[in-house]
Amino acid sequence: MAARELDPFAPNAAAPSAPLARTAGLTLTEQLAGHFAERIRQRLLSPGARLPSVRDCAQRHGVSPHTVVAAYDQLLAQGLVEARRQRGFFVRESRTAHRPTARPAAAPQHQPPVDATALIRGMFQGGSDKPAPGLGTLPADWLDLPLLASALRRVLAQGDPRIALAYGHPAGDQRLREALAVKLADYGVRATASQIITAGGATQALDILSRTLLAPGDAVLVDEPAWAVEYARLTRLGVRLLPVPRGADGPDLDVMRTLIREHKPRMYVTVPVLHNPTGHSLSLASAHEVLKLAEANDFWLVEDDTYSHLAPAHLPRMAALDGLRRTLYVSGFSKILTPSWRVGYMAVPPALFERLVDTKLVATLSTPAVLEQAVALCLEQGSLRRHAERVVTRLDAARHRAVQLAQQHGCRFVTPPQGLFGWLDVGVDTEQLALLMHDDGWLLAPGHLFHATRRPGSLMRINFASTQDAAFWKALDKARKRV
Repeated sequence: MAARELDPFAPNAAAPSAPLARTAGLTLTEQLAGHFAERIRQRLLSPGARLPSVRDCAQRHGVSPHTVVAAYDQLLAQGLVEARRQRGFFVRESRTAHRPTARPAAAPQHQPPVDATALIRGMFQGGSDKPAPGLGTLPADWLDLPLLASALRRVLAQGDPRIALAYGHPAGDQRLREALAVKLADYGVRATASQIITAGGATQALDILSRTLLAPGDAVLVDEPAWAVEYARLTRLGVRLLPVPRGADGPDLDVMRTLIREHKPRMYVTVPVLHNPTGHSLSLASAHEVLKLAEANDFWLVEDDTYSHLAPAHLPRMAALDGLRRTLYVSGFSKILTPSWRVGYMAVPPALFERLVDTKLVATLSTPAVLEQAVALCLEQGSLRRHAERVVTRLDAARHRAVQLAQQHGCRFVTPPQGLFGWLDVGVDTEQLALLMHDDGWLLAPGHLFHATRRPGSLMRINFASTQDAAFWKALDKARKRV
């Protein structure tokens, strides 16, 4: 039987590819070869599959046949494809491509993104009085400092003074865990305080889960695009990343099924609601399908609901649908109260509770009970809910203005603007654009930060709350002409 020709850029074969960027740091040949190589290594293109003809590939991607031939030559040199006379190029059968029967001892294929922390360092270091369009949190003037100060004063003045003088409970402050159980019920997630563990922010909660449930060599499904710090964190633990294209309703289920079949993942990490950077939210139908795949193939679902306070409570959560049997729910308060308090938490199946507490103890001993009780007070008194309502109203107005400014300056949103972030096409290589604008004091979040492997392109993430200044869009226009 003749081998079936597959297009690795088609939705049923692999992740939708970002446009090839003529101004990127990589040549068109390197970009094209890299896209094919990634899909072959993930077995989205199976051994024996035929690559598109040189002519078809050139037409499809707006490049010359010479560029395609050069890309295929690179794949030949890497041993990923073979040329068959008068038939074309085919994915090569390789003994190393087969799934191992035991966990591999070798290092994972993906190296930690070398610039994964660049944007965060820029946020921490500051040094500019200009708004930061690439900021990952609400601007400081959107936060309620009197609310935070009042909560701390009341905890210290009216609570047990000993909480400020000793370690907190290993699982976290009981008062906060009880308040969180009530809060989770708003999302349909049924959890008791004995299923909730606090952490130093949602990021640490994710790390505790990964360190407890994964081993070096394990495969983990991740959204793509997504936040590069999550890619780097997992890769540094020695796991293999399996990027799944994120669409309007959720993950590309065809790609997910192929990756599951070929790699037997141990976990899927996803942001279900107001996904970063696209703003998409998981549909109920997709949530059911993902749960069925996890059950049938025995892997954990890690649901990072970091943006829950900015989204309607009725949006589907997988933890609500499966009753915290296979889903591990993570969230925190950095996106709504303040990033400096670092209060996060996880809701987990009872059978995992003590194992996860043990990992937390080794990592950090305990979390600050004073801050945790202050957050509990904000939840109990309804002040957090009222603050979130004000923020959402203000964010809706900011998003409307940012969209108008972006479109007036010739930019295009590739996903419907929702939540805190916009996924924007500016028409030039955003990595170079970010470097140019950084020199002028503007912090951007270029698109390559949101991919598991380096992918130059014209996309970038903007923060709607910090893109209200018309001066930024004028500066963007000016910088685009220099790229």
